[in-house]
Amino acid sequence: MIKIGALVSGGGTNLQAILDAIDKGEIDGQVTSVVSSREGAYALERAASRGIETAVFSKKDYASYQDYDKDLADHFEARGIDLIVYAGFMLILGPDFVDRFKNKMINIHPALIPSFCGKGYYGLHVHEAVLKKGVKITGATVHFVTAECDAGPIILQKAVEVRDDDTPETLQRRVMEQAEWIIYPEAVKLFAQGRLDIKDGIVKIKEIKK
Repeated sequence: MIKIGALVSGGGTNLQAILDAIDKGEIDGQVTSVVSSREGAYALERAASRGIETAVFSKKDYASYQDYDKDLADHFEARGIDLIVYAGFMLILGPDFVDRFKNKMINIHPALIPSFCGKGYYGLHVHEAVLKKGVKITGATVHFVTAECDAGPIILQKAVEVRDDDTPETLQRRVMEQAEWIIYPEAVKLFAQGRLDIKDGIVKIKEIKK
């Protein structure tokens, strides 16, 4: 069983999807620490209601991002965390943090990377850009986290139809329901099973030996 740490900033719907999958026995792991970048994030209430340790690491309390990254990394290392999941975390962590958890951090992005990703593409901004461009298919991507935003090796993707009458809000909801909440728990399960093999920046999913 792996120990999972979660980074959050808001409601934590993807965290909930992972917790639900654990409850169903689909993931051989346990979320043991949930850290928010700000006070009042509803994701903290989700965790606290299950008896999961919570903490707030606010950037404004630190003189530099290096100090912030170090304390946050120390927090997870002290708890023996095997996997860190970004679940609506709105900060970009520096290379020092990423290096300490190389290939042990995953994120979900609400588009089909390499489209509509990188700096500035987050939350509703992604879906606004999708609709402005007029693409017919969008979706979600689970990827390993690297120092470059949204550029890590891709683990899973799932497509979602864009409809003519979509608004950013309706599209966001459908991408969550039809893609994010499905493939994020699946990616965590694959990690826990030791089935993700990275070679030359490409993720291969290993078959389970019978």
